[in-house]
Amino acid sequence: MGVAVTQFKFEKLNTSIEKHRTSGSQDTKLNLEFGSSPRLVGGTSFVKQAALDQVQVKLLSQAAIHSMDETRKILMKWRRQGHCLADIYLQGITAASRLIGELWATDELDFANINIAFSRLHRALHEFSTEFLAEGRGESNGLSLLLMTEPGSHHGMGAFMLSEFFRQAGWRVMLLAPQDITDFKRMFLSDWFDAVLLSISTDRQIDSVSQTVSELRDTTVNPDLKIYVGGPMACISPSLLNWAGTSLLDKDAAQTLEIVTQAVHASTPSFSEEFRHIRSLQNC
Repeated sequence: MGVAVTQFKFEKLNTSIEKHRTSGSQDTKLNLEFGSSPRLVGGTSFVKQAALDQVQVKLLSQAAIHSMDETRKILMKWRRQGHCLADIYLQGITAASRLIGELWATDELDFANINIAFSRLHRALHEFSTEFLAEGRGESNGLSLLLMTEPGSHHGMGAFMLSEFFRQAGWRVMLLAPQDITDFKRMFLSDWFDAVLLSISTDRQIDSVSQTVSELRDTTVNPDLKIYVGGPMACISPSLLNWAGTSLLDKDAAQTLEIVTQAVHASTPSFSEEFRHIRSLQNC
């Protein structure tokens, strides 16, 4: 495919909090089933596809809080009911993450447990990754994306999910988590990109990041570079992300992919077409 990816380092679970697994063979079976498409077996009846409504979302959020095994069981049940992975990601996992966040905001869930729940959903995305990407176009489209979180961020699930949609569509994706502003600058200027997406989760570094983006905007290799700012803060306080020379994104992953792809294709070609062609040949 010619797709190069820098894997996001998502939060590791505190294994001491996980319940002790009583059967190694059972755990292996769950992992084997998780990344596989549902198969019809003689004598097996499947429940008619049920809508991923608020009831189903609540079940997933509770499962993520409880254990990884319970999380897998809910997701596999949805797959066997006929739900595609894109719908599970957007209508199930995204909505469950939002609900878990609300539990923390109302003090119904402490910080440690919310991070564990998010980590389980994040792990689920990684376990589904091979199957999800296999449903894509299977070839590079010649476009390159830099997807970065704010410096020092520990919130990577949304960024990882977004990267999967772009990868599935044939984009070359670099998903990076800079440690500080110096690291942020280096990554921003590290290569040719058709678009840069910045995922901002908190307001702690908005001023420094926005100032840095303003300084870097005119020094990038691509004069037609499209810069987008999104993430949780795009929904919480969008007014804080109205940075000069950037576009605000508060859509889901599928809509974001469509918006960015259309914008890149509609931009003035200049010498970028030739450069992208050279890069695509290098990545083959």
